[in-house]
Amino acid sequence: MQRTVLRQYTEGGGALRELCCRMPGGADVMKEDTEMEISGKTRTCGLIGCPVEHTLSPVIHNTLAAQMGHDLVYVPFPVEQGRLREAVQGADALQLSGLNVTVPYKSEVIGCLQEVDALAQTIGAVNTLVRTAGGYKGYNTDMEGLYRAMMSEGIRLAGERVIVLGAGGAARAVAHLCALKGVERVYLLNRTLERAQTVAEEVNRTAAREVVFPLLLQDYDVIPEGTYLAIQGTSVGLSPREQEVVIADSAFYEKVHTGFDLIYNPWETMFMRLVREGGGRAYNGLKMLLYQGIIAYELWNDVHVPEETAQIVYGKLKEHFVKKQ
Repeated sequence: MQRTVLRQYTEGGGALRELCCRMPGGADVMKEDTEMEISGKTRTCGLIGCPVEHTLSPVIHNTLAAQMGHDLVYVPFPVEQGRLREAVQGADALQLSGLNVTVPYKSEVIGCLQEVDALAQTIGAVNTLVRTAGGYKGYNTDMEGLYRAMMSEGIRLAGERVIVLGAGGAARAVAHLCALKGVERVYLLNRTLERAQTVAEEVNRTAAREVVFPLLLQDYDVIPEGTYLAIQGTSVGLSPREQEVVIADSAFYEKVHTGFDLIYNPWETMFMRLVREGGGRAYNGLKMLLYQGIIAYELWNDVHVPEETAQIVYGKLKEHFVKKQ
């Protein structure tokens, strides 16, 4: 009698590499990290995007499934441009319990869904799909993931004064999160003032208060004296351009008591280094990746993931990340 075994290898970013058959008592042919039996009852979740080859999400979800005792497997699916709707419809037809959505489809996927959660609708981006009787419902777990990541480091948003660098999709979502969680004010710094003004107007309208103030990047010196939580929401500094930074002036970082970079590759960005040199605390985005995945997993399985389990998964993430360097 044969049994089907799924092997998750540590090489290559934790993606699921091989679905193989093994006879009982047979020798393992490759080093494996985890092993689970696949049956006709195994539920499937996955990731859609382009590219998906370097994702760490399988590490999160397959470790969670093992720790929580769920018969579930998570696999990345590359989706070509122009075939997103087909992919979502196909996933529904195959009864995939849930999907994560990554670039470049977080906004485009909204038009493929049966329903969209209010927060995701406000942000204008979906990263998690949950299968329902009529199709998929879309959620955004990125921002709640960022919030949980900050909470785990003792960072509180309520009443805080915040500087957000950038006005793209990620920074826009961060500004919405800040307003939602009750920050005192947000200074939104961007290369083009018009883009920052558009985001500020949108967030202020949604929040029904003036909370976001747009500025050009070079005008950071007009920010009032005091110390701030700074959130780096651009792709500047992303590997392999580790030496780049949005603002290089050390005087800026004297205003930063805590810096949070949404980037997690490299482990320490130039932004983080400058924050620390200025005397502040600095964190990368790996815990945001962790918690957005955990929230998605909770939605797919209607469970709560204990913090001790989250820390086990975080350890696995760091282990895989280090091996990729």
